[in-house]
Amino acid sequence: MMEQRGIPKESGFDQSIGLLREGYMYIPNRRHSFQSDLFETRLLGQKAICMGGKEAAEIFYDNTKFKRSGAAPKRVQKTLFGENGVQTLDGEEHKHRKQMFMSLMSSERLEHLNNITYKHLDTMATDWEKKGQIILYEEAKKLMTRVACEWAGVPLWAKEVDKRADDLSTIIESSVSMGVNYRKGKQARNRSENWMKDLIAQVRNEERMPEEGTALYTIAWHRDLQGDLLEPDVAAVELLNILRPIVAIAIYISFTTLAVQQFPEQARKLKENGSDYYQMFVQEVRRYYPFFPFAGARVKENFTWEGFTFKKGTLTLLDLYGTNHDHRLWDNPDRFDPERFKTWEGSPFDFIPQGGGDHYLGHRCAGEWVTVRVMKVVLDYFVNRLDYQVPTQDLSFSMVSMPSIPKSGIKLTHVKKV
Repeated sequence: MMEQRGIPKESGFDQSIGLLREGYMYIPNRRHSFQSDLFETRLLGQKAICMGGKEAAEIFYDNTKFKRSGAAPKRVQKTLFGENGVQTLDGEEHKHRKQMFMSLMSSERLEHLNNITYKHLDTMATDWEKKGQIILYEEAKKLMTRVACEWAGVPLWAKEVDKRADDLSTIIESSVSMGVNYRKGKQARNRSENWMKDLIAQVRNEERMPEEGTALYTIAWHRDLQGDLLEPDVAAVELLNILRPIVAIAIYISFTTLAVQQFPEQARKLKENGSDYYQMFVQEVRRYYPFFPFAGARVKENFTWEGFTFKKGTLTLLDLYGTNHDHRLWDNPDRFDPERFKTWEGSPFDFIPQGGGDHYLGHRCAGEWVTVRVMKVVLDYFVNRLDYQVPTQDLSFSMVSMPSIPKSGIKLTHVKKV
């Protein structure tokens, strides 16, 4: 029988402020100081276990050990996730809902996504040529809003683009904000859900006929395990669960362009080595730069792992950023090196920028394939079809702000199609 051990415990009544002050490094810092892959603390007035590393990820994504229901704080549900969406489900209900999302990821639909992305990018680049300077992050948000809506079958008028892009990005940016920014996030979520509910109602009333296979069609007509259509509020949340993550790719687009600027020796290899290197490059961007800091779950039933006791109902956070920078898993993890993915074996538990585990049966992000596809299209376009200059600016990014975005937004000048 394995000897039971006490989980290292952080002192203090509540460490929520510490988490906000340290951001992405909150869990890695304590894993280092405790010399342990897990520790106990208090967050939002409750006991929490924080853990990281490949083995921790494997147990975290074991659906017999952890559940997602009740894990996300209400303030996060009211901004980032929405209420009663797929992220909050467990068991057969989650599996059934997840299959709905995975049905949208066919090779034909993903190839269509490639074409849509290229089309809108090329159109926007024509407009960029007329401007002296662009802020790439702002432009990328509008690009991805256009791409997301067309791919999902959601109608979007040209005059709406700025407003919808602003709302969808505000939902993403405000998820861990306080005060005014949090209220803005809730308002943006409400406006966006109302937009989605109107569209769902139009489809069900046969006032609008989206193409079969699109997210709007699929979600509007999806039936739950009892054979009932999703409630309009829930269908709206799930449709936003398609649009919101695609718009969030604007962050990765900014970091990809930053990587090309920061690591020119690696960028040169993009032209020399072709599409295989594009895949490695975008994967390294996803590993190297901060995106999601951690994922949350609750202990399903009491269990013991590695001699540590996990009690039912305990909030548990998995360190995504720290696992992607774990020196035991990655050689020189603080070095940007796309070629590390030549030998990466594809484990679902060591490379987890958008969660870990199985795409179909687990809680790994269904949109991960969408993210990689879009990033490769944009990277190829910027390397081979666009000239631009990067003026002097603040290219730093915060490890405290969540999500982290390059401070200047990446200013580009003299943009020209080639």
